[in-house]
Amino acid sequence: MFKKLDLYIIKKFLGTFVFSIILIISLAIVIDLSEKIDSFIEKQVPLKEIIFDYYLNFIPYYTNLFLFLFVFISVVFFTSKMAGQSEIIAILGSGISFRRLMYPYFISALILAVSSFFLGNFIIPPANKVRLKFENTYIKGKFYNRDHNIHKQISPGVFIYMENFNTLSNTGNKFSIEHFKGKQLLSKLTAQKVVWDSTKNKWTIFNYYIRKLGKSRDIITKGKQTDTTLNITPADFKRRDNEKSTMNYFELNDYIAEKRLRGESNINTYIIEKQQRTAFPFSTFILTIIGVSLASRSSKGGTGLKLGIGVVLSFTYIFFMQIAAQFSIKGGFSPVIAAWIPNMIFAVIAIFLYRIAPK
Repeated sequence: MFKKLDLYIIKKFLGTFVFSIILIISLAIVIDLSEKIDSFIEKQVPLKEIIFDYYLNFIPYYTNLFLFLFVFISVVFFTSKMAGQSEIIAILGSGISFRRLMYPYFISALILAVSSFFLGNFIIPPANKVRLKFENTYIKGKFYNRDHNIHKQISPGVFIYMENFNTLSNTGNKFSIEHFKGKQLLSKLTAQKVVWDSTKNKWTIFNYYIRKLGKSRDIITKGKQTDTTLNITPADFKRRDNEKSTMNYFELNDYIAEKRLRGESNINTYIIEKQQRTAFPFSTFILTIIGVSLASRSSKGGTGLKLGIGVVLSFTYIFFMQIAAQFSIKGGFSPVIAAWIPNMIFAVIAIFLYRIAPK
């Protein structure tokens, strides 16, 4: 059964968090609108689309993005006020242990962590599809694939190569397909270019040359033009980096498995996205422990000093998160460790602060 103290702290925790996140999201909308209003006016974007397609889907995305930061700040803010009014001393003096005092904090953190997990994996991805479609239409414009020397495995033992791919004409230049059985090359097709035929949903290969390797002799075939079906479409070359945020939990898993099969090099970006969707909600517990341990101690600096320390620690967490992600994407660092290392580091800090907190 919840006691009055538990309900009091849960109400304080969630109430302060909701108030804080409403303030920051309102500020974020104002700043974003001031940056984009010229584009909206220039392109005569309908007000209905601005409100319902963009900002209505802007709110859950940035709420979840700022959630762990404002969990921390909310805990520090209301707990330091309780400490300043001697409420923490009175609670501990009444025989309630510091460990017992943490129960309502953890219940509140659990509510926010579960909400964050479901938001990030199931609610925000479809909302992001609408928001990003709006951005691509009215703000960013058309996407151009600037990759060169593109290598992809499109099915087991089948590899393709293109020097580049034009996303406007759906054309790949200096194209080749290689078929392997184990490490043995069975055949290789080279062509001047390959073009996607949207009416047939097939690829058309121009000026091709096929070499099939045999035991006694090779078989060579040439031709001007032929149609073929490949396990790849132009959409695979038109994905922006932020499109990973439009995939729900199951879609992201399937896409990672597909990229593994194709042997693509940027798979770590998607694995980090998947891991962070669990690591971020889990961080609410760690940051709650740190916040309570810091704020429950009375100090001369009062709430302002503790909030300052909280903001510094929050941005340190973000710094570690970004650095670890870049090490994984560009340096081959394990994406699982990269996503979780900020939590590991701050878990050690949380344990230390909990041990020296006033009991």
